[in-house]
Amino acid sequence: MDQLNMQVWKRFVSIAKPFWFSEQKKSARVLLGVLLLLMLAVNGLNIVINFVGGDFMTALSEKNAPKYWQMLFMYGSVFVVGTPIVVFYSWVQQKLGIKWREWLTSHFMSKYFANRNFYKVSSNTDIDNPDERIASDVSAFTTGALSVLLVVLGSIITLISFTGILWSISVPLVAVLLLYASVGTIATVWFGKRLIGLNFIRLRREADFRFGLIHVRNNVESIAFYRGEEQETFQIKRRFAEVIKNFNLLIGWQRNLGFLTTGYSYFVVIIPSLIIAPLYFAGQVKFGVITQADMAFTQVLAGLSLIVSQFESLSSFIAVINRLGSFEEALDKHAAEESNGIDTGTSSELTFNNLSVVTPDRKHTLVTGLTGAIARNGGLLVVGSSGAGKSSLLRVIAGLWNTGTGAVTRPPLSEMLFLPQRPYMVLGGLRAQLVYPYEDHKFTEVEMRAALEKVNLKDLPERLGGFEVEVSDWSNYLSMGEQQRLAFARVLLHKPNFAVLDEATSALDIQNERKLYLTLQASGISYISVGHRPSLLAFHDQVLELRGDHGFHFCNAQDFARRALDFAPPLAVTPAIGPEVAKSH
Repeated sequence: MDQLNMQVWKRFVSIAKPFWFSEQKKSARVLLGVLLLLMLAVNGLNIVINFVGGDFMTALSEKNAPKYWQMLFMYGSVFVVGTPIVVFYSWVQQKLGIKWREWLTSHFMSKYFANRNFYKVSSNTDIDNPDERIASDVSAFTTGALSVLLVVLGSIITLISFTGILWSISVPLVAVLLLYASVGTIATVWFGKRLIGLNFIRLRREADFRFGLIHVRNNVESIAFYRGEEQETFQIKRRFAEVIKNFNLLIGWQRNLGFLTTGYSYFVVIIPSLIIAPLYFAGQVKFGVITQADMAFTQVLAGLSLIVSQFESLSSFIAVINRLGSFEEALDKHAAEESNGIDTGTSSELTFNNLSVVTPDRKHTLVTGLTGAIARNGGLLVVGSSGAGKSSLLRVIAGLWNTGTGAVTRPPLSEMLFLPQRPYMVLGGLRAQLVYPYEDHKFTEVEMRAALEKVNLKDLPERLGGFEVEVSDWSNYLSMGEQQRLAFARVLLHKPNFAVLDEATSALDIQNERKLYLTLQASGISYISVGHRPSLLAFHDQVLELRGDHGFHFCNAQDFARRALDFAPPLAVTPAIGPEVAKSH
């Protein structure tokens, strides 16, 4: 348990500390200072109310009208002064919380997208729903952290302020108070520690349920074609059943804890009276002292019973700390692993030097000892059976995977453009699609129309109503073939030194495919393609065949076509003549 508490504390410090030493530290510390001053003011008002309340009740019991009206006026004055202080106290707390959330969200977003961690963490089974952690857990953390901080500091100030009052009234009452709070705290921790784990699971189950609903929304057409409503309903209901199952466990333990905490709070009402009433009957204290003692007892007990009164919210907060802490640790871990594995260098050519590629879980080796080079203005076609590692090799080139050994040299990623089989359609209009992923690149309308004409999408601006008209769902507006042609238009506009095409023409007819590759050749852009169609051989100088048994065959396109014809006469290809490269392993 101590080790768990230490881990929670370390994670809390790791998440919270950077903000207070960031560029915003000055404004944050000013707001925190104002907040603490307002807290002291609120506590001072409570002390005044305690004394005024005692005298008020005494005057009432003694039928002392002048004293009664005097105390009533003081009561009203305290409320008039206290109202803006309490309101501003709440407002400053929220303002500081917003500033902290803004910074922390930006902090996690920076880490999430740095070194493409968003891609790497997606395969980490321990990190579920990173989007939920950034969107919801950050907000819960900042709100919870400020709440806990203020409650703790408020409890300390209350203890210092009201313990003296209580001590002056009755020393035995202070002793009873300490014993009562100690027993309640120990019992609450013992009964409630199960809530921490249940709250952690609750956040995960709720996020999984929401993700299931979002998944359906993002794949409505595919589900409709398959008539998969029953299966999707079953999957979502199963996730929701997990939510309900966990929630039932959670409320069960909250019920058990409630028996303790509710009874604990009820007995607070009578304990001060049990101690002070004999003194009142003996004439040693006035009636108002009972009210004063009751209020002071309640305030001190609230300070000592922080764990008892806040345990449920603390358990939820600890769950949030663990989710954010484990998320940050995973992001830092992936950043640290960048330097291990396959060496990546920059060059004008793309070369492989004794490259061995292993899956990120290190359970499967895809290729061993790959060596070869692709010269500028050349084209390489990567072929092989499904699962042989074709797309994985592209991930290595892109720097998404680095598990394995050997080296890869390539042009800087800023000089390369990758086209996956399913093009990524950004949110926005046609201009946003064409300039992606470089928002700072400014293209004229004439340039964009010329690129669209080269990919047979000349009429697209008119269909959309212009380049700036936003489309909410591009995948439903354009066919897959149109999306692939639009992705080619990006390449023609940006003119990278290297284009990497992962079955980027799989949805196109042969005529459109031929037109795109001839245009790509004429542009002088070097490219690598992954594909299965024999027609692709005509547009590549070299072929890399991955055999699926860790082996490979690296040759020029003419030799590969000749060998393919020997084994499969129906293949009709017109290979381009390329450099004589023939290596095998």
